[in-house]
Amino acid sequence: MEKLNLLFTRDGLIYQVLRNKSVLSESSFFVSEEMPEQSISSKLSEILQTKFSSVSVLSALNHFTLMPEGFDRHDLGQDLISFNSPVQPEGEELMLSVNKKYKVQFYYTFPKDLYTLIKQTHIPAQFNFSGEKFLNTISPKGGKEIHINLYNNQCEFFALESRKVVLYNNLDVNSEVDFLYFIMFSLSKIGFGLGETRFFVYGETSENETFISELQKFVKNLKIVFDNLPKRKFLVNS
Repeated sequence: MEKLNLLFTRDGLIYQVLRNKSVLSESSFFVSEEMPEQSISSKLSEILQTKFSSVSVLSALNHFTLMPEGFDRHDLGQDLISFNSPVQPEGEELMLSVNKKYKVQFYYTFPKDLYTLIKQTHIPAQFNFSGEKFLNTISPKGGKEIHINLYNNQCEFFALESRKVVLYNNLDVNSEVDFLYFIMFSLSKIGFGLGETRFFVYGETSENETFISELQKFVKNLKIVFDNLPKRKFLVNS
């Protein structure tokens, strides 16, 4: 029986159907004038009409907070998230994702209507936050590093120093110039000099060529680690 991978972003849904490790099909759906936001839930309902053996759900939605591993005041999760993004408690499910390797954990929320659609199928479902999964893919070399994952109108990035997490953020943006400004501003706040910092880029690199070319004007060490290709999405497949 096939497995289903789902990735929810700021304005879209990417899904893959797999048999063993082979991707049988893959599609993307993004909010537009022709496809209003409620169509995401409609499309999810349509996808879930098929019987799958399991579902893997990855949220890249910008509703999160980063805490040290072991923080257990789960009752404060939504309050902490509200410092970064507006939270509607009645419409969002609070989730927890722990990364033991780097000793951090993420509280994040997932839209309750989508959560309910998935859970009511009674198919075994595993939920995770994109930041935690992204962090698991990183192989730091040491020193100061910035790891950037690009989506459609969205990016997330980690700043690491000596293999320890200094900063994580997830930004909804409307232009590649916004990506650049936000990352450069963040670097200035944490004291990462452009000459001493190595940059690693993943994800929708082909669709964000302007951002990458502009970034290359300022930084000396930049490497594109992964470019999303058909049936080979960075975090969805990892």
